[in-house]
Amino acid sequence: MESQSQTAPSPIPNVGAKTGLPRNGWIIGVALILLFGGVLAYGIIGRMRASATLRTETDNLAIPVVSVVTPQRSAPTQEITLPGNVQPFITSPIFSRTNGYLKAWHFDIGAHVKKGQLLAEIETPEVDQQLQQSRSNLATAEANLRLAEITKNRYQDLLKTNAVSQQDVDNTIGTFNANKAIAEANQANVKQLETLQSFEKIYAPFDGIITARNTDIGDLINSGSNGNAKTDLFHISQPGVLRVYVNVPEEYSQLAKPGLTAALTLAEFPGKTFSGKLVRTADSINNATRTLLSEVDVNNPTGQLLSGSFAEVHFKLPAEVSTFIIPVDTLLFRAEGLRVAVVKSGKADLVPVTPGHDFGETIEIVSGLKGDEAIIVSPPDSIIAGEQVQIAQQTAAGGKP
Repeated sequence: MESQSQTAPSPIPNVGAKTGLPRNGWIIGVALILLFGGVLAYGIIGRMRASATLRTETDNLAIPVVSVVTPQRSAPTQEITLPGNVQPFITSPIFSRTNGYLKAWHFDIGAHVKKGQLLAEIETPEVDQQLQQSRSNLATAEANLRLAEITKNRYQDLLKTNAVSQQDVDNTIGTFNANKAIAEANQANVKQLETLQSFEKIYAPFDGIITARNTDIGDLINSGSNGNAKTDLFHISQPGVLRVYVNVPEEYSQLAKPGLTAALTLAEFPGKTFSGKLVRTADSINNATRTLLSEVDVNNPTGQLLSGSFAEVHFKLPAEVSTFIIPVDTLLFRAEGLRVAVVKSGKADLVPVTPGHDFGETIEIVSGLKGDEAIIVSPPDSIIAGEQVQIAQQTAAGGKP
């Protein structure tokens, strides 16, 4: 029994107790590998996301951001404003019909004169002398005529008694007729010179205002009817009714009909308007300006409006076709014609348009637009059809012209 106890096998060692530390290290190593792998993957994924975000932002920044407006439909009755030139209803330069020296003038600029009032007097010594001589010649001719008439009557009486021949009677009759013609010629010459002498006095041809006086006492006056250098002595105008001449653009020429009312505004009367009426047109388009000359008459009984002024004439024209108004900075001037850039499905499209009247900051478009377009404001010159764009904001078109 003792020997068996000595040779009995030794108890089995606890393997787990000796190998526990290596197994824990293996687990920790794997965990560290997974941790580092996760950190690495997270970094790579982050960089990829940042790169994708950067590419997206770069692409977005490459798309131009534009502001757009919508075209504004014009009213069926549209108002256009045109420059007008205010002129008196009647204006006339006053010339002399005789030669001489200015003796006196009686009215200066700004004077209101009545028809027939004496404006100036001219001294004409040559005409006066010629008239005196002509009257003397007339007196001589009339004396000869009376003598010829007496002789003729006497010879006709003597012929009844055959005291003189028929030839003598015919001679006296011929002498009488000749003297009669000479007297009539001298009388006509006297009347002509008397008429010239009457031109020494310059009278107002109508009621009006003296707007210019171009002569003074002692000036040499040349007749307005001869070929010498001549100067108008006065300018006289009638401002009771004013004519305002307006050049209407060709596109509105068919709407500018006599009877159309107009409103005038002048810089010297801020906030005040004057009414007028279109009375006539030239019925012809000017080849140089492509406009229709029109006349608007304005009553000016108090003379408040001054002739020669500049006025803005406002017409309310009945529009046959409704047009659109857009800002002028939306236009593109291309070789193929006028264009506007509109946004369709995020892309630019170049639409041809036909312009109407230019109102300054806005312009009328008579064809090419439907009214629902998003028109790019201040489009770059390099923009092309199909280019991607991004709308920043959308506002209504600019105010009415």
